[in-house]
Amino acid sequence: MRTTQVLRGLLAAPEMLVAPGAYDGITARLIEQAGFAAVYMTGAGTAASFGLPDYGLLTMTEMVANAARMTRATSLPVIADADTGYGTELNVVRTVQEHERAGTAGIHIEDQVSPKRCGHLDGKELITRDEYAAKIRAAVATRVDRDFVIIARTDARSVAGLEEAVTRANLALHAGADMAFVESPENLEEVAEVPRRVNGPCLFNNVWGGKTPQLDLRDAQAMGYRLAILPGVLLKTVYGACDRALAELRETHRHPAPLFNASVQDAFRRFGADEWDALRTRFRQAAE
Repeated sequence: MRTTQVLRGLLAAPEMLVAPGAYDGITARLIEQAGFAAVYMTGAGTAASFGLPDYGLLTMTEMVANAARMTRATSLPVIADADTGYGTELNVVRTVQEHERAGTAGIHIEDQVSPKRCGHLDGKELITRDEYAAKIRAAVATRVDRDFVIIARTDARSVAGLEEAVTRANLALHAGADMAFVESPENLEEVAEVPRRVNGPCLFNNVWGGKTPQLDLRDAQAMGYRLAILPGVLLKTVYGACDRALAELRETHRHPAPLFNASVQDAFRRFGADEWDALRTRFRQAAE
């Protein structure tokens, strides 16, 4: 079964789908090993892996290349941040084409002016409603695999208020998007209001330290959300673990005990060493 079909099935299931954020092959594979059913490729995390902030500084080809690495590292469906589509609706066409070739199961496209900013920062600007609808229509018309999921993100809440955000979400769903992503509702009442007022499936973005308050994901499901993403759940954990280990190294002049305390071989087993070891001798055996 194609990962796009798997994702469609998960989104249609009674339980809300939870997709932790990954930014490389390591984190994508760890999410699978932890028992989750889908991976979210975080744009902020991808930018950070280049040593850059989430200011729209990466190109479409850099973002798609990262998605391709992740789809090769995991059998789970990967949902990718496709930012603004990297230009006009013409650029959106190529973005969808390249993500399909990369094996991505779905993407979200937003209505910010390019270059964009992280959805939980101030200073964002929006394109017009008509430009936004054109991008969504272009994405929907371009996909070859009809199961490839198009998620329409709007950043209008932080710029023009919740009413405009809901209007744009419904406009995008009318243009053919499969799901709406209203970024940055600013209190629990707004979080609950989004799925009530948006005429289709909704995504909840759980960002620690962002504009949206934290809540139990079971409550998000009860509110009616169908997908929850946690972009920074691993990235910020890595920040803290690295800071702590490096501080200990400077202080003690000894290798700190890692949080994952295993032998070299056991560490490699997390990434398929046993299967690769089996190939070492398979092709050297004499034919019978």
